[in-house]
Amino acid sequence: MELYPFQLSYVIKSPIWGGTRLKREWGRASETATIGESWELTVRREEKSRIINGVYAGRTLESVIAEAGRNLIAPDFAGREFPLLVKLIDAGDRLSVQVHPDDAYAARVENDRGKTEMWYIVEADEGAEIVCGLREGATGADFASAVADGDPERVLRHCRVRPGECYFIPAGLPHAIGKGILIAEIQQNCDLTYRVYDYNRRQPDGSLRPLHIQKALDVVRPFTAEEISALRYARRSDTLANGEILADCQYFRVERLRLRGSCRLPACASMRHVLCLGGEAALLCGGQTYRLRRGDSWFLPPMPEVRLEGELLALVSGV
Repeated sequence: MELYPFQLSYVIKSPIWGGTRLKREWGRASETATIGESWELTVRREEKSRIINGVYAGRTLESVIAEAGRNLIAPDFAGREFPLLVKLIDAGDRLSVQVHPDDAYAARVENDRGKTEMWYIVEADEGAEIVCGLREGATGADFASAVADGDPERVLRHCRVRPGECYFIPAGLPHAIGKGILIAEIQQNCDLTYRVYDYNRRQPDGSLRPLHIQKALDVVRPFTAEEISALRYARRSDTLANGEILADCQYFRVERLRLRGSCRLPACASMRHVLCLGGEAALLCGGQTYRLRRGDSWFLPPMPEVRLEGELLALVSGV
């Protein structure tokens, strides 16, 4: 089976908090006025990345993996489902306060996997904030009491953010993306979200979005900075040339690649995903040249060493 770098299509989501950056600045098309999420790498029942270049153009990535075998993901990959989901998220308004379950709870209660994720701040308005965990000293019981009072803000930790920063969000950590932020999110391939607080915001039909308070209280927990760091770098290994490891946890590995000139991506027995966040570069592979531009999403199947030439800011994710 012929393997080469696959450029991927995107899948659009338009929740009520979406913004206009992805349409105005990133070339994402939608019939809606706003876009909240552009799913850049997705192999799910409803949301499927399609290949848009080469001999497999028009086919879903899922179908090519099924034909090539699961070694296209990683050697002896034994998982039932594709492991990663990669998104661009544009918060035109603040997202709900939410929390995700870990694998054990998700398997027992939802027949699903858990959700650990990583956020890379691509763009942020001046003064923009995220919610990232509980305030120092706050406990799960404090969180439950604040939620019961309708005032979870009093125990949540707010952080001002700037482009280029990275935040690791383990399962069980309460979090929310604030207004005016564009992030790249790399996560376990799961869409389980337990919404705790949504500011009494109403949908276009006047209804409130559902909350999942008891499940959220079941899974929420306080984390120290040391605990988060230990989870974030649980599998620390060598970096790429020109690369910087942003996370190397049990579920995914993410590197930031700042290319000025040329570098090599070493031969790899596992898949990699390249999300281009700025600049332009040529990827040289198998005697062919592929153009990588800001906003592009590329799936690299296991292959020999490839070269990049140009100026590019990208996130390189793998398993």
